[in-house]
Amino acid sequence: MEHVPALDEDLKKTLGPATAKVLAEQLGLHTALDLLHHYPRRYAERGELTSLAELADQIDEHVTVVAQVADARILTFNGGRGKRLEVTITDGSGRLQLVFFGAGVHKPHKDLLPGSRAMFAGKVSRFNHKLQLAHPAYEPLGADASDRDAAAAFAGQLIPIYPACAKLESWKIAKCVDAVLPSAREAVDPLPPALREGRGLVPLTEALLKIHRPGTKADIDDARQRLKWDEAFVLQVALARRRHADSQLPAVPRRPAPGGLLDAFDAKLPFTLTQGQQTVSKEIFDDLATDHPMHRLLQGEVGSGKTMVALRAMLAVVDSGGQAAMLAPTEVLAQQHHRSITEMMGELAEGGMLGGSDQGTKVVLLTGSMGVPARRRALLDLVTGEAGIVIGTHALIEDKVQFHDLGLVVVDEQHRFGVEQRDALRSKGKQPPHLLVMTATPIPRTVAMTVFGDLETSVLDQLPAGRSPIATHVVPSKDKPHFLARAWERVREEVDKGHQAYVVCPRIGDGEDDPKKKAAEDDGERRPPLAVVEIAEQLTRGPLAGIGVEVLHGRMDPADKDYVMRRFAAGEVKVLVATTVIEVGVNVPNSTVMVIMDADRFGVSQLHQLRGRVGRGSAPGLCLLVSEMHEASPARARLAAVAATLDGFELSRIDLEQRREGDVLGQAQSGVRSSLRMLAVIEDEEVIAEAREEATRVVAEDPALERLPGLRTALEALLDTEREQYLEKG
Repeated sequence: MEHVPALDEDLKKTLGPATAKVLAEQLGLHTALDLLHHYPRRYAERGELTSLAELADQIDEHVTVVAQVADARILTFNGGRGKRLEVTITDGSGRLQLVFFGAGVHKPHKDLLPGSRAMFAGKVSRFNHKLQLAHPAYEPLGADASDRDAAAAFAGQLIPIYPACAKLESWKIAKCVDAVLPSAREAVDPLPPALREGRGLVPLTEALLKIHRPGTKADIDDARQRLKWDEAFVLQVALARRRHADSQLPAVPRRPAPGGLLDAFDAKLPFTLTQGQQTVSKEIFDDLATDHPMHRLLQGEVGSGKTMVALRAMLAVVDSGGQAAMLAPTEVLAQQHHRSITEMMGELAEGGMLGGSDQGTKVVLLTGSMGVPARRRALLDLVTGEAGIVIGTHALIEDKVQFHDLGLVVVDEQHRFGVEQRDALRSKGKQPPHLLVMTATPIPRTVAMTVFGDLETSVLDQLPAGRSPIATHVVPSKDKPHFLARAWERVREEVDKGHQAYVVCPRIGDGEDDPKKKAAEDDGERRPPLAVVEIAEQLTRGPLAGIGVEVLHGRMDPADKDYVMRRFAAGEVKVLVATTVIEVGVNVPNSTVMVIMDADRFGVSQLHQLRGRVGRGSAPGLCLLVSEMHEASPARARLAAVAATLDGFELSRIDLEQRREGDVLGQAQSGVRSSLRMLAVIEDEEVIAEAREEATRVVAEDPALERLPGLRTALEALLDTEREQYLEKG
């Protein structure tokens, strides 16, 4: 009788220690269940020629191609002592060279006859400007008589192509899957039967068999639909349970006092809040007034006035006798927030100080680089309750920092913080404080539901009155060098009108960031990215000579950074050459032009963020995206998309479609494999939205999932400790 491996059985027992070791180390697969959830990336058909044309974008990637041998020849070198076999394969879309060396040339020379077809797997490299696979593994797809048995196995079959690695090709993984496939019968179905039947989804066992060994394309569609629902639903149940648990926690309701600090602040505002700011503020004030903690994500376009909304929430909490803490990702940003908040509040930020308002409070700054006396004073103001508002960096999280009564935590640029940091700050409240998370990176609705699914979402998509439009243009510096010369003339013209400019570069260039290492990250044919230090020097000597040019980057001493930012804000520095330290929160309304060098090296959302630093006053903004990339390249298409729209949500969709799902789900930050193998957060919007509704309903009826043991098991598999943190997202 055949051995059917248990789903949690270690793969060593079924596949042997050597194969199991490769699967564990290279692909993170340890059990039969892991392997069953390692789905094919796509399927090749015997009659279908897989595209070789796409390989140019996959340098250094391990690929599997199905192609026909066009010719094969043995060449000798070293006076006949060395042998090299060169095989050219084709699939109608392109040609690719395979090379074999030394004693290893004879077998492939015999196997790979012109006209024969095979699957080839190897790492794509470039040699003499041509793509090649060196020593690829191959599996003939038997067309001649002697191979009829092998051909019969493949005939009419859809061949699964698995995500593979150098030590284990796709077809070897297929053989491993064959060994564990019988255990799919034991798989516990996580979906409630009513939900599965109501949506016409196939049972889990059937889905696993069809995804790995489909008979038809319809089988693949059935399986995908079912497995997408599993992923979406289990993830949304985990998030719904988190929301439910949070709603059971106690919190102190925080309501602003009539005639108090918030009213005094509103009375001195020189402008009216936008409709969007008023709506979002109401949502936040309603949450703050409840006796369980607010968990809200505030998304706002660059320059939509999020800081104003957050400040009014903080003032409401101070009004009710509590304290508010704002956590910023960098010292530059913390100092900037502190400056702009104290300016907006005026004498209301000087509570208890000479000349301060009776209704006021103290607003303190706490960062790692502060001197001991200033730090000691800030800590004392927090523990006594003298300071109602504190703005700081990671320094806020340290053990020494204690609050009198922490009522609200505001996290700025959420994606820069880990879950531990967010929770460490929240744990400083006597009861769980309310939480407001802000991001200026617009997130499509389903990504917000997936990545920030434990938070309620508010969106600010209206720009305050008086904000100017920003014109964006691509400057092709290689094809049209005179365009770049004109860009520097435009900077000079803006400075002559009394305005200021940013020039952004991808690298610092102070000797510590090694250009060789940087070049190695590219394909070896591009020059190192442009650097702040070098560009500043070129501009000072050349096109911007005689204008005040200064540099700003992350490795400068914090006091120097603050000094440069203050002088730029005061208008003394006319042109700031910087890295992306200016990406978020920097607010200098007099800056009207930004030149982004090597713009193709930045992501779409990042370019949108950077561009939001100009046009913040009454004069129109101009953003110039400088690139040497060819007009037909994907990088230039990305830049054209940024130039074509100011809608951050539209750009975030473009960005997401060009990146892997795992990046979106914070996998890069958490080091955890993405739990989404089948679900695509942009394409599967409907599935995610419907799964969220179903999950919320299921958890409301049965929070402990006592009546759904299959779902509980699936959750436990998803929520090992690492995944638990990954879901809490930081």
